[in-house]
Amino acid sequence: MESSTQNAANIERETAHSKAVREMFSGIAGRYDLLNHLLSLNIDKRWRRKVRAGISDILVDQDAVILDVACGTGDLSLELKRGAKAQVLGTDFCRPMLAIAQQKSVDLAISYSEADAMELPFGDDSFDAVTIAFGLRNLPNVQRGLAELFRIVKPGGRLVVLEFSSPVLPGFRQLFNFYFARVLPRIGGMVSGSRAAYTYLPNSVSKFPDQKTLAGLFTQTGFSGVKFANLTGGIAAIHSGTKP
Repeated sequence: MESSTQNAANIERETAHSKAVREMFSGIAGRYDLLNHLLSLNIDKRWRRKVRAGISDILVDQDAVILDVACGTGDLSLELKRGAKAQVLGTDFCRPMLAIAQQKSVDLAISYSEADAMELPFGDDSFDAVTIAFGLRNLPNVQRGLAELFRIVKPGGRLVVLEFSSPVLPGFRQLFNFYFARVLPRIGGMVSGSRAAYTYLPNSVSKFPDQKTLAGLFTQTGFSGVKFANLTGGIAAIHSGTKP
């Protein structure tokens, strides 16, 4: 009885979390790209190029299909598709973000669909590669989210996650944490009109697993060959793993 009650409480909490995140991103969709590039000094573009490089062998395969989960306004989907022979799909649960992604992709054959990353409408073993950039930490349950991504990757296929992480340089860590917790919410709030959204960002990053812990979750989920690479002193990291 206690287990059933706890399970119901977890489902209710996760549902409420997802609803709040969807509403938050809907509210800042129009300024999202501007703030991403402004607040990261355009470093985020370089990070996405590294994700593309990590699956470059799959992108040149005209028979491959790649899914970009939590694609938001489509920046990573667009990066993956440029020069690729593979088919690229994008999915997100925030309709205003998807609308912007579709506008940005009119000259590229990228198919977008609205879906929740916790319960994707795709069959088992569907994709040669799955990517998710700055979306994993927004899921209400990271481990369950990884299990869902594992489900839809083909055997031999890859999952690549780009996410904020824990800076590894002591002095730099303090400087970055000050910027992230004090400066970023003020600028983000002024430009987007929603300081709450840019207060949520550092809060969500502070609660997210660090590099080694996330690599461990990949392994627990069933991925093999798990590895990660720090970006810009560990501000962000790229994790990858292969489905056996």
